[in-house]
Amino acid sequence: MRILVPIIYPMRTLLLACLALPVSLLAQDNAKPLSIKGSLTNVQPQPELVYLYHRSGGTMVTDSAKIVEGAYSFEIKMEEPELLRMRVKYPAPKDGTVKAIPMVQNRDMISVFTGPGRIRISSTDSFSNVVVKGSKQQEAYLAMQEAQKPFDEKLKVLYQDYSKANAAKDIAKRDRVEASIDSLDEVMKEAVMGDLIRKNPSSPVAFLALQQYAGWDLNPDKIEPLFNSLPEAVRAYPSVKSFKEQLETAKLTGIGRMAPEFTQNDTLDQPVQLSSFKGRYLLIDFWASWCGPCRQENPNVVKVFNQYKDKNFHILGISLDRAGQKDKWMKAIHDDNLTWSHVSDLKFWDNAVSKQYGIRAIPQNLLLDPSGKIIAKNLRGEALAKKMEELLGGK
Repeated sequence: MRILVPIIYPMRTLLLACLALPVSLLAQDNAKPLSIKGSLTNVQPQPELVYLYHRSGGTMVTDSAKIVEGAYSFEIKMEEPELLRMRVKYPAPKDGTVKAIPMVQNRDMISVFTGPGRIRISSTDSFSNVVVKGSKQQEAYLAMQEAQKPFDEKLKVLYQDYSKANAAKDIAKRDRVEASIDSLDEVMKEAVMGDLIRKNPSSPVAFLALQQYAGWDLNPDKIEPLFNSLPEAVRAYPSVKSFKEQLETAKLTGIGRMAPEFTQNDTLDQPVQLSSFKGRYLLIDFWASWCGPCRQENPNVVKVFNQYKDKNFHILGISLDRAGQKDKWMKAIHDDNLTWSHVSDLKFWDNAVSKQYGIRAIPQNLLLDPSGKIIAKNLRGEALAKKMEELLGGK
């Protein structure tokens, strides 16, 4: 699953979906410097390196700094506030009698939300026990995190229940827990991120909150008014302009819109047009052989397909498999008994149709009526079965 994203996605997304890495195009000639001075006090054993993950020239890069006498420093360039990820590395044992110290997230990693300028990071007793000075963005970020804590505690229990049900192959319980996670996640986003944006669109973390509030399935009717409330200076940031483009794409694939036409090759390298399926209800299913949540969902989709395939219903699978891995795509189709139409250009997240439709996480799907109009989105588990029963009746 995709890690080190500048968006703080809810854990539910990381657990139940495969994510594309968001990339914003930074104009480096307009970038300004950020100076980081760090110190470690009473941290034993003493780490030897600090790694810094950040964006540069539109890509994610990793810098490192040696820790010398409990101090380290970084000098990077930034064009806008960014969530920086940092972690430490401990020295390798010299005598071979002691195992290398493994990384522990709540001891060895931190996130700092800041913009250009100068900040000081002080760690006491462990690298993760930090105080950051000089960043108003970090102060607002910590306040938002604090507001999330009551929800995070409840979600943590649900994630554990989900993992147990999944390990026990208790599909019914797993689906019930997933529904509870979805519901609580929506409540949290409204209570924390949505409330913050509506009450204080000029907050240093307003856009960060908006990204999390929007999630991976942008609803333009819900998000655009909040986006327009952001200060003009913030809307000039490269990542915000990129988000605006995603918003415009989402408008083209909203419920009630005609699904945009496309052509892509099938497993026999023959072109398949979306319009060739008109006259039937069609589920456009974005997935990939490497996507665990997709493979987990496939039995639900197979069940619905087998029930309604003779009732004017079909499925078009669009795979985000990688170049040179057609064999894995084909094997997954056969192993999961996906006996419907399949297309792909084998370009991973650069799949032309997924980009056209603004797909940034999988599994995702769109349900079209016989005219080609989008009538539902992201129907998973029992929701898909209920929708098809509503449209085409039971057995």
